[in-house]
Amino acid sequence: MKNTLTSPAAKAGYESVRRHNLSLVLRTVREEGEVTRARVASLVGLTRAAVSSLVEELLALGCLSESGKTSSGSAGRPGTVLTLSRTGPAGLGVEINIDYVSVCAVDLTGTDRVRVIEHTDHRGVPPAEVLAHAARLTNRVIGSTREQQLRVVGVELALPGLVSGGVVRQAPNLGWSRVAAEGIFGQALSTLRPAGRALAVGSDNEANLAALAEYWFGGLGGLRTFLYLTGEIGVGGALVLNGEILRGAHGFAGEIGHVVVDPQGPQCRCGARGCLEQYAGRAALFEAAGIDCGQGVRGAAELEQRAAAGDPRTVEALRTAGDRLGVVLAGAVNLFDPEAVVLGGIYRNLMPWLIEAADAQLTTRVVSGRWHEGGSRLRASSLSGDAARGAAARVMYEVMENPAAYAVR
Repeated sequence: MKNTLTSPAAKAGYESVRRHNLSLVLRTVREEGEVTRARVASLVGLTRAAVSSLVEELLALGCLSESGKTSSGSAGRPGTVLTLSRTGPAGLGVEINIDYVSVCAVDLTGTDRVRVIEHTDHRGVPPAEVLAHAARLTNRVIGSTREQQLRVVGVELALPGLVSGGVVRQAPNLGWSRVAAEGIFGQALSTLRPAGRALAVGSDNEANLAALAEYWFGGLGGLRTFLYLTGEIGVGGALVLNGEILRGAHGFAGEIGHVVVDPQGPQCRCGARGCLEQYAGRAALFEAAGIDCGQGVRGAAELEQRAAAGDPRTVEALRTAGDRLGVVLAGAVNLFDPEAVVLGGIYRNLMPWLIEAADAQLTTRVVSGRWHEGGSRLRASSLSGDAARGAAARVMYEVMENPAAYAVR
C-alpha cells in the first residue's frame, strides 16, 4: 500500500547542486577566514577541479577575493589565499523605532561599514510618512556604500510590534495597525532610485533581528539557546532555539512586554492592564524616576547618570523594574529553559541597578533550582547586538545560501 504521508524527494538537478556547492564553498571560506583552494577541496569533499570552477564563479560574483601566497606545508607550489570580499555584495538593515531610524550596511564578513541614525518622534505620524523618511535615509546610505565599492543587494526592515508577511499587524507604541510596511517602503525607495535596480525588501520584528545580531556577533561563547529582551519605549523579546528564532504559529512569538504582571495594573497601549511594559518600559522608568518622558535618548542618559550618582528615587525605580522583569523572566525560563537571558536596549547600561532584584526573583521562581549553575545566566547584551545590524546581516546570510541569485543582471 502506498504511503500517502511521505513522498520521494525530487531528484536534484544540475542547477540545485551547483547552488548548494557555491554556498558550501562560500560558507567554508567564511568559517576559515583565509584558506587555499586545495584546503577548501579537502574540507568540503569535492575535487580540486570542481572547487576551482566554483571559486572562479564566486570571484566573478564579487563574493570572494584571492591574493597573496601561503605555504601549503608540503611539496608543490604554494596556493593563493581566498577571503570573503570586502568590496562585493552588501546588505542594508533599516530599524524603524518609536523615536529614531537607524540604517546599517554590512559586507559579507559581517562588518558594519556604514551607519546613519536620525532621532525623530514617530508617534502620531502617518506610517507612509515615516516609511518615506526611512527610505530617504536608506538612499543616502546606498550612496555611501558605492563610495566603498559595495553593491547593495537587499534591504531588511526591523520593525516594532507584530510583523508578519511584510505587514505590521499591530504596533501599539507607534499607533500602527495593518500597515503594509514592506510595500510602502519599497515603493518609496524605488521612487528615489528610478534608474537603479529594484532591491528586494524583507521585514521582521526588531527584537528578533537584535537577537540574531547578538547570536551572530555578540560573542555568546557558543550559546545557541537564549532569551533576548530589548528595552526601548516598549519591551520586546525573542527566543533563539539552537540558533533559530522561535516564531510561533503566526510569527508573533516573543511579545514578552505584554505579559501581564498585575491584571489590575496600569492601562497599556495594547488594551490590556498591567503589562510588563508599564513597569519596565522606558516611559515607565522615566516617570518613576521623575524624568520628562519626552526626553528620549537624553532621558536614558540622564537616568543612567542619576543611578550612578545614587539618586534614591532613580535607584528605587530601577529596583522595582528589575523585580517585575525577574517575575516575568522566571516564567519564561520555566517555560522554555534557555541557557541564558540577555538584556539589550537601554537595559544593557542599566544592568548594575536591575540585576540584583531580577536575579532574586529568578533564583526564587525558576523551579529547576539550577539558575546559577555554571555561572550567571542573566547578562547584558554586547554592543554588536542591535536590530539594524541584525537586519543587514540577514540579507548577507541569504547571499551565503544562494550567491548566484544576487548577481548583477
